[in-house]
Amino acid sequence: MNDSSHMLPAAAVQNATPASREGEGVGLVGDIMQITKARLTLLVLISTFVGYLMATGTPLEWPRLLHTLIGTALVAGAAAVGNQLIEVSVDRLMARTRSRPLPSGRMSRGTAFILGLAMAVVGLTELALATTPIAAYLAAITLLIYLAFYTPMKRRTSFCVTVGAVSGAIPPVVGWTAIDGSFGLGAWVLFGILFAWQMPHFLAIAWMYRDEYSQAGFVMLSKWDRGGVWTAIQALLYSVALLGISVVPYFTGQAGVVYLIGAVLSAVMMIVCSLHFLLNRTRAAARILFFSSIVYLPVILGLMVVTKP
Repeated sequence: MNDSSHMLPAAAVQNATPASREGEGVGLVGDIMQITKARLTLLVLISTFVGYLMATGTPLEWPRLLHTLIGTALVAGAAAVGNQLIEVSVDRLMARTRSRPLPSGRMSRGTAFILGLAMAVVGLTELALATTPIAAYLAAITLLIYLAFYTPMKRRTSFCVTVGAVSGAIPPVVGWTAIDGSFGLGAWVLFGILFAWQMPHFLAIAWMYRDEYSQAGFVMLSKWDRGGVWTAIQALLYSVALLGISVVPYFTGQAGVVYLIGAVLSAVMMIVCSLHFLLNRTRAAARILFFSSIVYLPVILGLMVVTKP
């Protein structure tokens, strides 16, 4: 989960819409929800939650889980605030972002800076003291990648999409390592699934909004790929990779046969939609791919949790 937030799936964040569609409410509470990208933070928490559940046994340590989710939410919110602070001048140029709290003037940069800094410090401290230091380190790395690399790269190179996908794939690993600080094959598989999923998701959004991004100075697509062939090929390749990665939990005994069936069918859906996008390369085809990705992630994560032995 997409501007990914960097604990936020970078591409999903790129799909942010005007305030009327963001639907975060009005007033101070609404502004805070908008500037912290509450909906996208929720996506981060879902993937973190799945990472935690896949790594833990029974009984579930609810206090540790709660600290993990609160700490992660605070860091994700800090990433969203930092992103909007850096891009406030650009957000004023795009219809879907100019009504956000900073470009609209409803919130000052100073207030946003204090809010973002406080959230980052409290969130990282909570993860370090109430879960494990490694979980806090991973959250800090995610924040760093998102703000120091992904955000400025958006105005320089289309490689920013890949970098954003890396930061968006770390949250489930934060959840996994929050148990005892150890990594496992499952943590890397979750990272791989989130990374591979984000690429066609990001690329579909980048194609749909390519004109608006270009006018604002964002380089979300290769400048030489004006026809979108390479963009669509990448989406297809990552969708195929998603099929290979997503079946691993079944063969390692971390998920059941129902998961395997769902994983295969969902990945095939992504592949078919990516192929359709390659053959057509229209906004409508990109939108179909985008919505297929929206369906894919909750199905996969839900089946993974439900069928865990």
